[in-house]
Amino acid sequence: MSDALAIVQRGDAPFLDGFGLIDVTVGPGLTIRAAVGGKGPPLLLLHGHPQTHVTWRKVAPALARHFTIVAADLRGYGDSAKPDGGARHIAYAKRTMARDQVALMAALGFRRFAIAGHDRGGRVAHRLALDHPDAVSRLALFDIAPTATMYARTDQEFATRYFWWFFLIQPAPLPERMIGADPEFFLRTHIDGQNKIPGATEPEAFAEYLRCYSDPRTRHAICEDYRAAATIDLEHDAADADARITAPLLALWGAKGTVGKLYDVPETWREKATHVEGRALDCGHTLQEERPDEVIAELLDFFRRQ
Repeated sequence: MSDALAIVQRGDAPFLDGFGLIDVTVGPGLTIRAAVGGKGPPLLLLHGHPQTHVTWRKVAPALARHFTIVAADLRGYGDSAKPDGGARHIAYAKRTMARDQVALMAALGFRRFAIAGHDRGGRVAHRLALDHPDAVSRLALFDIAPTATMYARTDQEFATRYFWWFFLIQPAPLPERMIGADPEFFLRTHIDGQNKIPGATEPEAFAEYLRCYSDPRTRHAICEDYRAAATIDLEHDAADADARITAPLLALWGAKGTVGKLYDVPETWREKATHVEGRALDCGHTLQEERPDEVIAELLDFFRRQ
């Protein structure tokens, strides 16, 4: 580890067997929580909304037999820092969130690494691969099409299925206060609506997600994440619309989910990357919780080629 003063050990990771929790300082007053375990080439795992690094509990221990796994909480989520959004939601721009993860990996001694990102974590990974191409060896994205593509092709069906893309971006404090009236109901409805395999999110995992979602600062940060996606992130995407991800990219998606139904997922990524492969899994949105064995097999095959 290159900067021991920036790293605080937090004990064993309760959901990831054999992993330890750390807090890493990535900027003034900014810490990122991560679970770290395993040996071998570095692989960064980035979760989506409304999860935390705990979403990788079913796949990380198996991957750790082959890689050094770093499963991080994105800023604003889990036990990572929750800064104010700032002007134009800049603190939750995917460019800013990507820099957190580059700094996290550098603090652990990794200047080049592979990434697997689900949902919001995939969007951070997309920006990271564009802004820091020398840092990314390979990239796997779970159940997303590019943000700009999804907004540009919005229709009634998408807006109905993914209503939170348009609800969470409303000016503060409207969505924050409405969710705050019953966070458990909102969280349960969201997860159950996206998962297509009953029981994929066990009660213990749901309780952990709810612990984090019950924090008003988390709910505000999540809204800021989505507000940034609908504003400054689109500006960044437009500014480098001709840029391409040069790292090999694996796209996986749920055959029973919204993304798989509405988009030709590999084709949307071929518009953004030079080398794309992928397939659908028989599940909904949260592949790593619904089809963990298949996810492990796909990631081992893809990442061990580097």
